[in-house]
Amino acid sequence: MTDTDRMGWAVEQLKLRGSERVLEVGCGHGVAVTLVCERLTDGRMTAVDRSPSMVAACRRRNRAHLDAGRLTVVEAELADADLGAEAFDTVFAFNVRALGQPAGLAVAARHLAPGGRLALFSQHPSPDRTAAAVDAVRAILGEHGFQVVRVARADLSPYPASAVVAEAA
Repeated sequence: MTDTDRMGWAVEQLKLRGSERVLEVGCGHGVAVTLVCERLTDGRMTAVDRSPSMVAACRRRNRAHLDAGRLTVVEAELADADLGAEAFDTVFAFNVRALGQPAGLAVAARHLAPGGRLALFSQHPSPDRTAAAVDAVRAILGEHGFQVVRVARADLSPYPASAVVAEAA
């Protein structure tokens, strides 16, 4: 399985309509950024990553989306990212520990638009670890004012993946 396949599954789980304001935390090379931006009609995306090399790769990969004004890429830790007063309809991350922690969840909650969704994706080497990750994510989301609305699982190669989608309660 390629990164595009894995991220393709994740982006499908977001159920985007095209007009959303989307934030990806931990954008890496920008594979999911590309897939999201291709689905946006009049929406916008912001991608955040703490790694200068990942941000540079994301910008290179998504130059056309940057030039078209659909995309902003921010180099920063989530807690330090200057997102202004922007409210996002969808915030998501794949294997990003910051959003499994209270400080990261507080940032996500602060920037979610009313009715917005938070989608946390993970991929682990076994079905048991995937199930444990889903349970842990559900618990921490519940403790921090989110209500899980959907859980999805996929038997991706080389490891199973999960998606936990929640809304601010």
